[in-house]
Amino acid sequence: MIEPKAHHTVRTGITRSLRHPNYRLFFSGQSVSLIGTWLSRVATSWLVFRLTHSAFMLGLVSFAGLIPTFFLAPVAGVLVDRWNKHRVLITTQVLAAIQSAVFAALTLSGKITVLEIVVLSVFQGLINAFDMPVRQSFVVEMIEDRSDLPNAIALNSSMVTFARLAGPSFAGILIAAVGEGGCFAIDAVSYLAVIATLMMMKIRPQSSSSAKPVVQKRILLDLKEGFQYARNSRVIVSVLGLLALVSFMGMPYMTLLPMIASERLAGDARVLGYLTAASGLGALLGALFLASRKSALGLGRIAAFAAFTFGVGLIFVGVSHSLWFSLPMMLVSGMGMMVQTASSNTILQTIVEEDKRGRIMSLFLMAYAGMAPFGSLFGGFLADRVGASVTLEWGGAVCCLGALVFFRGLPKFKQS
Repeated sequence: MIEPKAHHTVRTGITRSLRHPNYRLFFSGQSVSLIGTWLSRVATSWLVFRLTHSAFMLGLVSFAGLIPTFFLAPVAGVLVDRWNKHRVLITTQVLAAIQSAVFAALTLSGKITVLEIVVLSVFQGLINAFDMPVRQSFVVEMIEDRSDLPNAIALNSSMVTFARLAGPSFAGILIAAVGEGGCFAIDAVSYLAVIATLMMMKIRPQSSSSAKPVVQKRILLDLKEGFQYARNSRVIVSVLGLLALVSFMGMPYMTLLPMIASERLAGDARVLGYLTAASGLGALLGALFLASRKSALGLGRIAAFAAFTFGVGLIFVGVSHSLWFSLPMMLVSGMGMMVQTASSNTILQTIVEEDKRGRIMSLFLMAYAGMAPFGSLFGGFLADRVGASVTLEWGGAVCCLGALVFFRGLPKFKQS
């Protein structure tokens, strides 16, 4: 059912999951590293737009960075269920730091090309294909009291969205001060924080229920088992379906923001930073709202309303000619996007069986991050023909329609 059962003992406090030492370390290290990540993302978008002035190239670079997740996430989910998640996470962070350092060196040399940006984006996408499912699954291992899991997932979302707020806010200033290469260098250094905190953790071995001898199984058999498990759950199928639709039609707004900032609002990198930061502020408010909730009850309705709100925000950003109107609309869309994504995550984490967590979270990432590259490529292609603003308006309208269909199916979910 989509309304998970409430725990008998409910702890209150918006930061209650930070009482777990490992999660507290994870939270502090990631809070630093993710600011660098978002700083790098804004710098990448601006660098591509500065070199090409093409919406299609913006979409292509975004596609290159995200497409590995779509193809590799299912296999990564199988392997994550087998491997030591702590060690895998350390490895992915080290590789990501190396990628950012190479990006910085090439950009600072002044000789970087769009082809090199695409190659480096693909490499980062390969890292993320393993990093994202292991990061989602690892949260459970850090939380000893499962009643704190919804709060931990919401705090995790608030951490990501705070980075979305702080990173772009600094990006507009830093791009002008030290250039895109300087931003990539800062991102590379920021990974040291999360690597250090991961090394400081003390992780207990998992129980026998999650350590049963699946290693002898074939990967394809495990993969099939995960898909069948998801397909047999009406809740999982519907939650992933709405998430995939929103990711395909709505997420291209991030790819098209440089065009909106430059052409629609006649701004520069600082305006792009303001828009992205406004979206990040809305997402942070949404994540804090979820963190303040005492249980996972009612998340189905919240996910539907959030997806609808996200679509409405995109429509108004598309029709706006004013920065002062666009900023609150970006806040609304950012809030809707984060609440819908985090609610879907919490629903799945709450109902999934322990030994299938990695595989189901890989499907979650396929729907969320895996559909985004196709949406970015389609959005860039469409924006070159009808304009970025019209593309946002159409995408927002489809998100609203999908939310209404999902909401109408809620009573059926409760009976499943």
